[in-house]
Amino acid sequence: MSPTPPIHVIKIGGHQMDDNAFLARFVAAVRDVQSRGIQPIIVHGGGQEIDRLHRDLQVPSFTVQGLRVTTEQSLRLVKMALNGLANSRLVRWLVNGGVAAIGLSGVDLGLIRVEKYEPDGINLGRVGRVVEVQADRLMPLLAAGFVPVISPISLGRDGLSYNVNADHAAEAVALALQAAGLVFITNVRGVLIAGQPLRVLPVDQVEELIGEGFITGGMIPKVRAAAAAVNRGLATAIITDIERYALGEGTFIVARMEA
Repeated sequence: MSPTPPIHVIKIGGHQMDDNAFLARFVAAVRDVQSRGIQPIIVHGGGQEIDRLHRDLQVPSFTVQGLRVTTEQSLRLVKMALNGLANSRLVRWLVNGGVAAIGLSGVDLGLIRVEKYEPDGINLGRVGRVVEVQADRLMPLLAAGFVPVISPISLGRDGLSYNVNADHAAEAVALALQAAGLVFITNVRGVLIAGQPLRVLPVDQVEELIGEGFITGGMIPKVRAAAAAVNRGLATAIITDIERYALGEGTFIVARMEA
């Protein structure tokens, strides 16, 4: 029996999904990863599509701690943006670039199960926290050579759909599959402090940098997800942009450094 190829779970944000130049570079990066014997799994966001739908339909939208508050009305738009527009667009680009991509959501196959998430007791509406990933249900797709492209809309234990932050979904998928790497591709070079990217960020400094206002907005869930994955034994987590991913550069989240 041939050995199972190492898996990289690659998360990309919604802000890149409208950028054709980025998508072309991303397809090339996925093909490069495959050529090196690595099995990619892609988890995506869709923030710009979500914002656009809310704006066009005049539905209020706001975030708390980098997480989107999701009312019942908002959830309908989030599902349209993530499961429909963003997922199909990314799959189309990959397939046209020669990658055997297949679109999924966390609901499909019961892949990602969640419960309602209320950080610090804050009611975010239909926002879920991942409690289980059915990793075995991805294995036949991987064995057949497919690249799963996963929207983070997931299935609650109550049978309802929930919006899950894509960073948290990527973390959970990586841990469930014991991935060799977890990669957050953003539109910046990594975690920036005074405009300069950190090469290494120990997990025990994450909350301090958030509390002091150095890490803000959408970078918060990325860094927390990367830190949580490393704390739970994941080998590698990196926050980077598409150019530096190809070079193996960015901000590496590492285990607590000894004094």
